[in-house]
Amino acid sequence: MPPQTTSRRDRLRQATLDEIHEAVRTLLTTKGSAAVTINAVAREVGMTGPALYHYFAGHDELVGATAAGFCRELTEAMLVARDAHPAGAHARRLLAACRAMRDWAVAHPAEFGWIFASPLAPPNRRPDSARHVAGQRFEQVFLDQVAELWQERPFLVPEVSGLDPSLREQLAVYSESLAGRLPPEAAHVFLSWWIRLYGLLCMEVLNQLDFAFSDLRPVFEDCLREMCGGLGLDYEPAG
Repeated sequence: MPPQTTSRRDRLRQATLDEIHEAVRTLLTTKGSAAVTINAVAREVGMTGPALYHYFAGHDELVGATAAGFCRELTEAMLVARDAHPAGAHARRLLAACRAMRDWAVAHPAEFGWIFASPLAPPNRRPDSARHVAGQRFEQVFLDQVAELWQERPFLVPEVSGLDPSLREQLAVYSESLAGRLPPEAAHVFLSWWIRLYGLLCMEVLNQLDFAFSDLRPVFEDCLREMCGGLGLDYEPAG
């Protein structure tokens, strides 16, 4: 038999954490975020409120941990879709990841809102927090694709000198944080498209465009088509 990598106690603890995670999801999707309290979650898993504190220090930590779990699900869906295409197929990999992001968000609006629409409590803002780490990995999927593309065949970028001084300064700081993977002008292009895609998706999931659209898929595809053009990639329709 292969050696056990975790103890029985650790496995039982992880099983309980998984059960708590699903209890939060059930409450969130059936009753709304206000219903997700320590006592309500404890009742769902058959324990007392004080017993739940053996797993989470409080409500903020519970929220952060479950948000991190949802974020990891979203990220995994994007990675699976991306990696269904070979490494050099930049357009297909990027389009697949973006479409998987939208598919997951539309299928899980409550979870998506829990991740991105709820304000972050101080414990979840720490760089080492589960919520922060999971969020960075999610954002990295899109960033990695654009950075790889830039390294192989740079796309058109604006003249940095033509940008607002404050924007230039911020882009320089951000570029430095990426260890040179994207110069400021390329980082500007990356961020512009990320803001458009992510912003459009948030508006769709939060029903902010229902006054005009009953189906946002074609709008999202139009955005993807423009993005491909801006990055020098060939757009391919879904399916």
